[in-house]
Amino acid sequence: MVAKTLYGLEDVLAEELRALHASDVETGRRMVSFRGNKELLYRANVQLRTALRVLKPIYTFQATDADRVYEQMKRFDWSSVMTSSTTFAIDTVIYSDFFSHSAFVGYRAKDAIVDYFREREDTRPSVRLNNPDLLINLHISHNQVTLSLDSSGESLHKRGYRVVQTPAPLNEVLAAGILLKAGWKGETDLIDPMCGSGTFLIEAALIATGTAPGIFRKSFAFEQWPDFDADLFNRVYNDDSGERAFDHVIYGSDILQEAIRAAEANIRQAGMSRHIRLSVMPLQESEPVAAPALVVMNPPYGERLRMNDAQELYGMIGSKLKHNFSGCNAWIIGYKPEHFEAIGLKHSFREKVMNGALECELRSYELFTGSRKDFKTQEQKPPFRKEANRPERGERRGRKTANRNEWKGRNSRREERFDKRCSPDLHSKDSNTPQARDAVEDKRWPRDRFKKAGNRSDEREEKPFQKRTGRFERDEHRNMPRDRFERSRTTQREQSKPRYQVFRADDENNNTK
Repeated sequence: MVAKTLYGLEDVLAEELRALHASDVETGRRMVSFRGNKELLYRANVQLRTALRVLKPIYTFQATDADRVYEQMKRFDWSSVMTSSTTFAIDTVIYSDFFSHSAFVGYRAKDAIVDYFREREDTRPSVRLNNPDLLINLHISHNQVTLSLDSSGESLHKRGYRVVQTPAPLNEVLAAGILLKAGWKGETDLIDPMCGSGTFLIEAALIATGTAPGIFRKSFAFEQWPDFDADLFNRVYNDDSGERAFDHVIYGSDILQEAIRAAEANIRQAGMSRHIRLSVMPLQESEPVAAPALVVMNPPYGERLRMNDAQELYGMIGSKLKHNFSGCNAWIIGYKPEHFEAIGLKHSFREKVMNGALECELRSYELFTGSRKDFKTQEQKPPFRKEANRPERGERRGRKTANRNEWKGRNSRREERFDKRCSPDLHSKDSNTPQARDAVEDKRWPRDRFKKAGNRSDEREEKPFQKRTGRFERDEHRNMPRDRFERSRTTQREQSKPRYQVFRADDENNNTK
């Protein structure tokens, strides 16, 4: 089976599937494949928080054109999954250079199913785009074609609790994925100072209480399948063994009264009013909060909502986070890099995520008072380690400062170690015998080699520092004024003249005696 998700949430979805005891879990691009039985299929639809759809593959083949797709799909036994009275729709996803028109491939796939039943029963199933009985997923990657049954129907991000919507709402799957990435389990308070219609608040309450997100939906597509097990699904749907108590509070605020009213209606529909407190308050008027707490925020990007001054808004966000939320951990999703730069805080985590059609970025901030250097020092210092009993600084001596004047280089240390190793005193009592002296002489050849090599730094002739010439010198005079350049050239010529002159005896101008 395959679970589809948003870009950037594949690892979170894989962990959710492992928690449901799925086997052979493998992550891909916007999807996670796994193996399981019918009960796992039902649980995945009801309990997964970061899945958009759960697909069940039924047929795979290879094709490089639409006609080949038609022929292969017509060979499949469609009577095993549907009847001529079943309404269906086909969702086509293509990542291939062989197919340039995905809609045409979908038309040919539809014709294959219709012709299959028309040739056998003289009747044909109908196509219904909205709420069909059977939703078929046709996925083409290069020349590999996979047919799957969509067990979810409507996308799983449509939980069923959103009854009132504000402009530019946050996707429920993305909100749950951000909370799971932040490690939210309901162990602290949670604060959303720009809550909007309350998506972060509701998803946080569902996670903290262990409530399955799929219990608010009216139906799933697998309920129309021929092999649907109603008793098994009722047991999965009514299973509340994962629910737990939540002893903290979730706070939400917004500058708009309309947004708070929408959040109240949605929270009431989800049944989480006892865990969430709402207030109409702009972030500028927020007061310092008690730490620790998790802060999540989805500020406006300026794409779907207009802003007068985005830089000023994000600068204010950074200032308030720094001074009013010290000791907390903040997670912010944004769209433009300059917005994060305006926040002015050092992030500890960042990752690209998709919010609808926008490629956004998720960043995490560790909030503290003072400088980051002091914060890291306090964070890294082990509280259980005791101070060592060291002497005063004046009594301590460095490793090489004890005999600084006697230091002769590393080769001298090597010779000392060799002398100790080859010294006759280190051998037996009979070390003064001729045999022992010969053995010592035989072992002295490395020492002679060391002496010949010596400390090569001592034998190397020291050369005075020579200034680079050529392009480096030309670059030095490139921006020099003309008169200064001529003076420097004259000085160089005078310095290059010999300091003495040689006179010949027969020189007429030689007046020396």
